[in-house]
Amino acid sequence: MLTYWLMFLLPALAALMNETQRTRAVAGGESETPVGAWIAVGIVLTLLIGFRYEVGGDWFSYVFILDNVAGAMLDEVFLMSDPGYQFLNWLSLELDWDIFGVNLMAGAIFSIGLVVFCRNLPRPWLALAVAVPYLVIVVSMGYARQGVALGLAMLGLVALGKGGTGWFVFWVFLAATFHKTAVLLLPLAALAAAQNRFVAMAWGVGSLALGYWLFLEDSVEKLYVNYVEAEYQSSGAMIRLVMNLFPSMILLVWGKKFTFSDAERRLWFLFAIISLALLGVFVASPASTAIDRIALYMLPLQLVVFAHAPDAIGEESETDVSVPLLGVLGFYGMVQFVWLNFADHAFAWLPYRFYPLEVMF
Repeated sequence: MLTYWLMFLLPALAALMNETQRTRAVAGGESETPVGAWIAVGIVLTLLIGFRYEVGGDWFSYVFILDNVAGAMLDEVFLMSDPGYQFLNWLSLELDWDIFGVNLMAGAIFSIGLVVFCRNLPRPWLALAVAVPYLVIVVSMGYARQGVALGLAMLGLVALGKGGTGWFVFWVFLAATFHKTAVLLLPLAALAAAQNRFVAMAWGVGSLALGYWLFLEDSVEKLYVNYVEAEYQSSGAMIRLVMNLFPSMILLVWGKKFTFSDAERRLWFLFAIISLALLGVFVASPASTAIDRIALYMLPLQLVVFAHAPDAIGEESETDVSVPLLGVLGFYGMVQFVWLNFADHAFAWLPYRFYPLEVMF
């Protein structure tokens, strides 16, 4: 458990040391922290994610996926479900890296996406601390495929915030090769970037139709049966949806004080509205796993809102910015404590085991 707390406390300490003054996102939005420090963060995250040993609820499922790829030719791999992830398995087997090669490559992609995303926020260390309890520990170490998809999606969201609609589409399509549900993000590009509502609607429907044809057409029936008809229940889904409720409400109340470009403002307000809608659908639907998996793509909203909130709330209430900053860190520290000690499946993450140390000792 110590490893998880160090993962949270180090960026939290950096936020307290470096981000207690009022700040504003600069044009381009990149952190003033030396790039070398963020490269080190990416490397450490990659190693912790990649060399975990029997950590995560789906650990043995991913070992089974790796075994299924053994002996397959490269052209066969690209015809499999989630070909991007299958390619990582094939490459790891070719290099004789076993499951750790898959996890290292997946961890690197996720970590790059997270670091780039955080560096483009006004309080990047605070954003990283917010990401650790769930986005890093639970998603990247538990849902490997969707973790990679989220890492790529975050690269796309950074590009979209800077007006790079084409790059957003590219990153989302690439993310969909790791987890098909990523295509659901495609309409966001149209809604966030297009000024004309009819152009936005046409663009959104067209991109979603293309994504459906490329990635979902052959498996939509299976997904429907597994997630909806079977009424799969995702333990803790309600809690995770409520966690998105708080930043959504903060954004809707104080969003005008956030330093957003016009495209960013439309984008993150959409995220807030979708998050609230998912909570409403969850109450009315028994298929909590399906909603939970979609809600995972809304997690970057928490990083964005809480990286802006200390300034917006502090300015509104004329309080010292360190007060809301400490509030955010305290809240996510509590989230991590509760999850590690009381979550139904936390046992699958405990204790954290690092493969090189397992081999040595």
